[in-house]
Amino acid sequence: MELQIRNVSKCYANGVQALHNVSLTIPAGMYGLLGPNGAGKSTLMRTLATLQEPDAGQILLGDLDVLRQPDAVRQTLGYLPQEFGVYPRARAEDLLDYFAVLKGFPSRRARQAVVEGLLRQTNLWDVRRQRLGGYSGGMRQRFGVAVALLGNPRLLIVDEPTAGLDPAERVRFLNLLSELGENSVVILSTHIVEDVSELCTNMAIINQGRILLEAEPQRAIDRLHGKIWRSVVDKSALPALEQAQAVISTKLLGGRTVVRVYGEAAPGADFESVAPDLEDVYFTTMTGHYRLHPAPKGREVA
Repeated sequence: MELQIRNVSKCYANGVQALHNVSLTIPAGMYGLLGPNGAGKSTLMRTLATLQEPDAGQILLGDLDVLRQPDAVRQTLGYLPQEFGVYPRARAEDLLDYFAVLKGFPSRRARQAVVEGLLRQTNLWDVRRQRLGGYSGGMRQRFGVAVALLGNPRLLIVDEPTAGLDPAERVRFLNLLSELGENSVVILSTHIVEDVSELCTNMAIINQGRILLEAEPQRAIDRLHGKIWRSVVDKSALPALEQAQAVISTKLLGGRTVVRVYGEAAPGADFESVAPDLEDVYFTTMTGHYRLHPAPKGREVA
């Protein structure tokens, strides 16, 4: 089973063109949608989740037409938005049981089995009687996943799931998502490169509503081998360097600036060749330096 997105466009009433002819083929497993804030990720996720309609295009989930059969899609959809509310005085077990009723589990015995299974899967069983208002950010995110997993969805969408989580909660959450990707199409929408690098076997980069790159992360990284150069320079030298070279990223280190440059050859004697990573793929794509071969509709394919 796969999700096919064909020429999807969306323009809001205020004139903002959020999506421009977006086309993607998303197979089963973990798929990363990577882009900065405002790139169009959430618009695409809400469209896939049947919460809004595009102006044009087609979306197919297996043999289901997402735009023409939204009710059927919702029966097999799990969605964890970037922000979602909970009833702070409700206990996790009780609220999940309530959502199970809404999802179509009329039998109390069946609901008990499903609720227990999901709370154990998300590592919340030991705190099932705790009120949600006392949950940490990571615990609330895992509860959101438990709700999204009701009914064994074929498509699971998670929008910016690790934003605001501490390192330990982030690791727990990413491990959970990794397990889920074994049986469903799981789309991870994020601006955090590390999340995609650690989880996803396929990815796309989106900016200003356009798909800039579709790739397997490791293959995209391999394409940059021998083309990423690093140096430490004074901050005052940065403007001139940016004029002369394809600077893709900068970081401050002890009052000086660590510069990474894209180039076929060393930019200068002070630069060393470094192994590329997915962050380099992201920045070279965003700055327009990542080039493979011509692709349909103006995007690159790795």
